[in-house]
Amino acid sequence: MQTKITIIGAGAAGLFCAGLLGQKGYDVTVIDNGKKLGRKILMSGGGKCNFTNLNVEATHYISQNRHFCKSALKRFTQWDFIQLVNQYHIGYHEKDHGQLFCDNSAQDIVDMLSQECQKGQVNFMLQTQLEDVVLAEQGFKLHTSKGYLQTDHLIVATGGQSMPALGMTAIGYKIAEKFAIPVVPVKAGLVPFTLHKPLLTVLSSLSGIALPVEVSNKRISFKENLLFTHRGLSGPAILQISSYWQAGEAITINLLPDFNFEDDFKPLLDNNRNQSLKNCLAQILPKRLIEALMQLNLIVDTTVKQLTPTEQQALYQTLTAWSMTPNGTEGYRTAEVTLGGVSCDALSSKTMAVKNQPNLYFIGEVVDVAGWLGGYNFQWAWSSAFACAQAFGD
Repeated sequence: MQTKITIIGAGAAGLFCAGLLGQKGYDVTVIDNGKKLGRKILMSGGGKCNFTNLNVEATHYISQNRHFCKSALKRFTQWDFIQLVNQYHIGYHEKDHGQLFCDNSAQDIVDMLSQECQKGQVNFMLQTQLEDVVLAEQGFKLHTSKGYLQTDHLIVATGGQSMPALGMTAIGYKIAEKFAIPVVPVKAGLVPFTLHKPLLTVLSSLSGIALPVEVSNKRISFKENLLFTHRGLSGPAILQISSYWQAGEAITINLLPDFNFEDDFKPLLDNNRNQSLKNCLAQILPKRLIEALMQLNLIVDTTVKQLTPTEQQALYQTLTAWSMTPNGTEGYRTAEVTLGGVSCDALSSKTMAVKNQPNLYFIGEVVDVAGWLGGYNFQWAWSSAFACAQAFGD
C-alpha cells in the first residue's frame, strides 16, 4: 500500500513539495482553504512573481537561528529553480539587485507547479478547512470541514499571517503548539510604516512621490527607493528596514545617498548663490518634498547666498540624516512576509522534520526564516520544500 503524505497549504512551498513527492510515487494530498492554487504567488511582484534572486546567501534571511537556512539553500539553489523555469520555457527578466520576474505573469509559475503536481498525480482538497490534527496509531488523523483523513506523514506549508485577505491563518502555528513545538513570536515584516499625526499631516500631501534614499537604524541600512503614501512611508527601502525595526525606534533617512558634501553638495550651492534655497534644492529633490521640509521647519526659506558655511553643513546634515520615529506598521494586511514562526531549533535543517515528533514536517514561511524583499522568500519556499521531499526515498 502506498505511503500517504498530506500537505497543508497550496502555496509555493506546498505545491513544489507535493510535485516532488508525487513524482517519487507517494500518495500525496494537498489541503487548502482557498478556491485557487498559489494565491499568494499570483499576487506577488505586482502579478509578475519575483520567483528568486541571482544572489542568495544566508545573510539575506532573518531567523533566531541564522545558520538553519544554509543547508536547504545549498542543496536546492536559485540555479536549480531557474533550470526548472527554463524547462517550462517561462520567459523572465532581471530587475535591480538580481531579482528575477516573469515576463508574462505569475500564473506561469503556478501553472508550472500545477503541472509538476499532475505528473505526480497529486490529489487536491480545495476550499477545505483543517479543524484539528490528532495522533493516530500510524501517522495522523486530520479533522477537516469535509470529513476525516488518515495520513502517514504530515507536512505543514501553511505560510504566515501576512495578507489575511488571501485566506492566510495561524493554523500552522496552532499545529506546532498542539505538539509542543516552540513558536518564535510572529509579527509583520516587509511592511509599510505608518506615521504619527503631526508628521503624517504634512507628508501625506507627498503621496505618490518616490525617490532613492538610504534608510537605516542602528543595526542595518538599505539603499533603495522610498515611496510616500497617504498613510506614511513605503517603497523597497522602507519594506526592507521594517523587518529590522522595533516599536518606538527611530529610523534615519538619507535623502541624498549619492551626494558628498565637498564634491557634490557645496558646488551645487556655490553655483546657484543667487537662487532661493528652495529652487536650488529643487534641482536634486522633488519640489513638494522641499516645501514639506520647510513646513516641518527643517529647511529655512532663504536665498543660497545668505547661508553661512556652518548653515550649509547643517543643511547637508538635515538632508542626509533625517530622523523620524514611525507610529507603527500597516500590519499583516499589507505585509509581504511574517517574521518569526516555528522554531528552527525544533526542526532538522536537513529534512525540515520535527525532531521530537515523527512524521511531522514544517516548510516555507511558517518556519522562523524570513527573507529580504527580492525573491528570497520564494527561494526559501523552494529550498525548504526540496529538503523535505529529499527526506523521503524514491
